[in-house]
Amino acid sequence: MPDAYELVQLKNGTWSVRSTAEGETFHPVVGPQAEAEALYVRGLRVAERMAAHQGGPWVIWDVGLGAAANILTVLRALPANGCPVRVLSFDHTLEPLRFALRHRAALGYVTGHEALVERLLTHRRVIRDNGPFPLDWEVHQADFPTLLNGPGSTSWPSPHVILFDAFSPARNPAMWTLSVFRRLRELAPPSTPCAMATYSRATLLRVTLLLAGWHVGVGHATGEKEETTLAANRPELIQEPLGLEWLRRAQRSTSAEPLHTPEYRQQPLSAASWSSLQAHPQFGS
Repeated sequence: MPDAYELVQLKNGTWSVRSTAEGETFHPVVGPQAEAEALYVRGLRVAERMAAHQGGPWVIWDVGLGAAANILTVLRALPANGCPVRVLSFDHTLEPLRFALRHRAALGYVTGHEALVERLLTHRRVIRDNGPFPLDWEVHQADFPTLLNGPGSTSWPSPHVILFDAFSPARNPAMWTLSVFRRLRELAPPSTPCAMATYSRATLLRVTLLLAGWHVGVGHATGEKEETTLAANRPELIQEPLGLEWLRRAQRSTSAEPLHTPEYRQQPLSAASWSSLQAHPQFGS
């Protein structure tokens, strides 16, 4: 039986992980650590925002744990002697993380975190009182949309940042539906300032986020991608919000209607979606 994952060397010489079953490479352009630094560390301004945080733990939702490049890179970038950090990671499988641990020498970003990853794989939760900051990291291994809509989600601590890194909508449409992002927004009330980053800049995604109640803007460039996407539950967390020019392009797009079911397809905006999009406070005068 062939391995479910393999190491692949990218054009820039760095190594990443490829899912043979899905036919997708994790962080395929600049590599795991460089993409995580651009998209999540700098894009979400995690060090700056955590340093300014007061009262309670700094909460990170890591949606799409995968081989853990995103969360480990973010943890490495957080300021020392900061507040406690609480991490909730989500994925339907831990095999990419096991694979990354076995191939840590090639991947690089796991180095220094081997004991942490080993304990997480064994116990599904790690509580660390020493180190640069107290850390409470747990992983939920389950189908994320099902878990998100289950009764247990109401007990999760509200996030300050969300790292959203699911496989593409074409490969994994269930993770990109309007209902998923609407539920995420419900669990991220404005009383806890929250920003979410993801690698896609697709019009379909951005319309979905807006109709789900997020404020949406242009995210940090990563490698060959000139734009990614940033969403937030407060408008002041968006430095470059989408404006009326983008709105007009969305109206003309042939792939803008959100996924209402977990089936990938491309459609222009419906009349109802266009009306709701125009009414979003982000585009008010």
